[in-house]
Parts: sequence; C-alpha cells; structure tokens
Amino acid sequence: MRRLKLVPDNTTIDFFGYARYTFGASVVAVLLSLLAWATMGLNFGIDFQGGTTIRTESAQPVDVGAYRQALQPLGLGDVAITEVFDPTFGPDQNVAQVRIAAQDGAEAVSPETILAVEAALKTVDPSITFPAVESVGPKVSGELILSAILAVLGATLGILIYIWLRFEWQFAVGAVVALVHDVVVTIGIFAAFQIRFDLAIVAALLTILGYSINDTVVVFDRLRENLIKYKKMALREVMNISVNETLSRTVLTSGTTLIALIALLILGGDVIRGFVFAITWGIIVGTYSSVYVAKNVVLFLGVDRNPPKDPAAGTQFATTEDKDA
Repeated sequence: MRRLKLVPDNTTIDFFGYARYTFGASVVAVLLSLLAWATMGLNFGIDFQGGTTIRTESAQPVDVGAYRQALQPLGLGDVAITEVFDPTFGPDQNVAQVRIAAQDGAEAVSPETILAVEAALKTVDPSITFPAVESVGPKVSGELILSAILAVLGATLGILIYIWLRFEWQFAVGAVVALVHDVVVTIGIFAAFQIRFDLAIVAALLTILGYSINDTVVVFDRLRENLIKYKKMALREVMNISVNETLSRTVLTSGTTLIALIALLILGGDVIRGFVFAITWGIIVGTYSSVYVAKNVVLFLGVDRNPPKDPAAGTQFATTEDKDA
C-alpha cells in the first residue's frame, strides 16, 4: 500500500544559500510593521478602548444577525454581539451580550444610548429583558493593556530561559528574535488593515508564541544531533540537513492546522474571525521564522563546537571553521 507523501524523502533544499537576503527581508517586515503600528495605531476593541456591555435574556433563540441589523441605524460604531452558552440555562433562557465601544472619548455609553439600544432590540423580540448593564472605563482598559503586554513579555522571557537551559545561548537568542519577529509582524498586519484588536487577539499572540517555539525546538533538536554526527561539516550545511530532515513534519503539522483554521476563518462567523485570522497568519509567519529568522541568527552567531577529550566518543560539538557563515 502506497502512502501519500507531501514531501519527498531525502530533500536537499538549500534553505540557507541566501541567508542574508531572507534575514534582511525579515528585518524589513519588522520595520514596516513598527511603522504601521506607530503611524496608524491599533483598532482597539471594547476590552482596551472602554465601553458598555448589555446582557440580554429572552425566551426566543438569539438571532445575532437580527440584533445587529436593528442596531445598525443607531451608528454606534464598534458593536460586538455574542450569544452566551451555559449548561445551567433552561430551554427558555437565551442569553446574549451586546458590547458597545465608548463614543468620543467618553468613559461609558450614555444612558440615552442604552435606552435606544434596548428599544431597538425590543423591535426584534418584544419579550427581551436586560438583566445587567456593565461599563468598562479607561482605568480598567489601561490595566488590561498593561496585563496583555506583561503576559506576552512573560511568555517570551520564559521561553528564553527554557531554550537557554536546553541549548546553547545562540539558540536562545535565535528563538527569541524569531518570537519577537512573529509578534511584531502580526501586530503590524492588524495595524495596517485596522482589524479589531482585543483580548482574544492577545490570546492568539500567546498561542502563536507556543506554536512557533514548538517548530523551532524540533529543528534545534535535530541540529544538535547533527552537529555531533557531522563534526567536520560546515555549520551552514549541517543546518540545511537538519531543516530538510524535519521538513516533512513541518509541512504536515502546519498544513493540517491551517486546513482547520481556514475552515473556521470562512465559516466561523464574525465573532471569532479576528482571533482565527491572527492564529492563521501567526502559523504561516511562525513556520517561516523558525527557519529564516531563528536559524539564520544561529548561523550568523556561530556555535561553540569545542573538541571533546576523546574525539572517538564525540559527545560534544567538534571545532569546525565555517568561513561562509
């Protein structure tokens, strides 16, 4: 029985033949992302911008599309409508949350606007009730932004320490540079296209960090093994062998994940589209950076390949000059 092979056995792709050009392209992408972030800013959602959340309850099933259409004439700007699911709810208990961003720098939506929203929703379902109205002020939004930044920095620092303990310091630097590349480029895409940026996107960024470092560590493990196996081979060639040997795993993992994400991106609806887009883009750029950023940094820094006391044993990296690196 023949197996389907997406990647041929024993590939010999020269991934690092143009290392300076690929790394240069990554640097340009980061600079452009920072420029877009600085000049255009992020389109913050209610979580970071502040606003009001109205909880609705009805005996009728929640129709998000009808709710959104009823609120459209009010011109409220960023409105997020999500249905709330809970196993404790009864069959006649249908709950939704309507989140409205603060208008013109105000701390919260005015009482008049809340009354207008409630009246508009009653035209869709006269039996609808509004058991709770909550506001997120600028202070809370600022705290959420700080917590989000600390979460990303904390995850990056933890990954740096892990890679540093498991591999050489050059590997840790390469991994962290790749992670910074992934986060900055993803944020740059959100700034350039003004896609709503909220707490769900922060969760997506943390997911991207984990996915990217997983792929990077797989190739680093193979590289470490091959540095012991090929003591006299130039570092560039050993890295090419390592990436080619893990290429099938990378394509299968990224490919199968992308199939599920693309289906969610098309069919998942507006509520999760930003989150799914962030992860989809992150997997693409993370797969790229695990080779063309993390490994390029290791190639440029070089690896300390000290000769072992017993050359025949070969448990340490052998000294090899890599003039091309």
